[in-house]
Amino acid sequence: MYQRLHSLIAMILLLSIIPVASHAVTPFYEGKAIHIVVGFAAGGGYDIYARLIARHLGKYLPGNPSIIVENMPGAGSMIAAKYIFSRTKPDGLTIATFTSQLILGQILGREGFDIDMRKFEWIGVPVRDHVVCGLTKASGITSLEQWMVSKTPVKIGANPPGDVTSDVPKIVKAVLNLPIQVVHGYKGTAEIRLAADAGEIAGGFWQWESMKVMWGTQINAGQVVVVLQVTPEAHPDLPNVPVATRFAKTEEGRQLIKAGVYDPASITRLYALPPGTPKDLVQILRKAFQETTKDPVLLEEAKNSQLDINPVTGEEIEGVLKGLFNLSPTTVSKLKEILFPGK
Repeated sequence: MYQRLHSLIAMILLLSIIPVASHAVTPFYEGKAIHIVVGFAAGGGYDIYARLIARHLGKYLPGNPSIIVENMPGAGSMIAAKYIFSRTKPDGLTIATFTSQLILGQILGREGFDIDMRKFEWIGVPVRDHVVCGLTKASGITSLEQWMVSKTPVKIGANPPGDVTSDVPKIVKAVLNLPIQVVHGYKGTAEIRLAADAGEIAGGFWQWESMKVMWGTQINAGQVVVVLQVTPEAHPDLPNVPVATRFAKTEEGRQLIKAGVYDPASITRLYALPPGTPKDLVQILRKAFQETTKDPVLLEEAKNSQLDINPVTGEEIEGVLKGLFNLSPTTVSKLKEILFPGK
């Protein structure tokens, strides 16, 4: 009896001097900084959304880390994607945001494509995008009807091939037989907008969610006109603007628009972690990302800036990715012919 009592007292004394684990563990992100690498130039839609998210993401992560946004434009965001794929530690401290058009690049065998989009860890997407075409009034084309009968190709500004600004006008040109000349060489939609304002080009194709913010003043003044939507249905903001598929003459054409535009647009603004990031960190960041997109202050900021928030989860991204990698050989072949002719 004495020995048992002695052992019990000894155990109680031992436990009293051992710190409780839940109080002793330092939150993983405490004192650290997370870098969000944006694959496009400052001032464009990707940059605007990234900086909005960065202002609020830290409060939903254990340890409240600081969030730093860096721009790494080039090759239609391929440079940023390659950087995080092969040169970044999978430690949960670096996130990249780049275009889902890179997924099509891999599927279609884009030249120089040496990363596997299926190996990224996906965090989420802040908004499901709707691609439209905006043209300046000065271009002389202010309606789809005028465009269809134009005797000269309409100059459309674009980032390098593999980006929505390049891929979508090529698909629209092939399916609707519109006179289009795609002018490459820009490093983001901000540069395309400036070039259009300067009269170098007529306009461009990109997401309404950022176009209405970046070009809002000119659109409201009638200096820029949205003449076409490449969306499943008309956006509520644009009820009278023509929808591309309604002018597609064949089922093949409609399928090309779906595979080449609609599906990638639903996950356009991808937020990704490097391959091999520990699953527990992936889940922490996925949860924090979704909570961030519901933050009342963020939503108020977004409303004041005319930014739509309609998030997609990491799990939903994986589902869309699976569907794209299971496209029929016929659709893949035709898209490759349109987007990478002669390759």
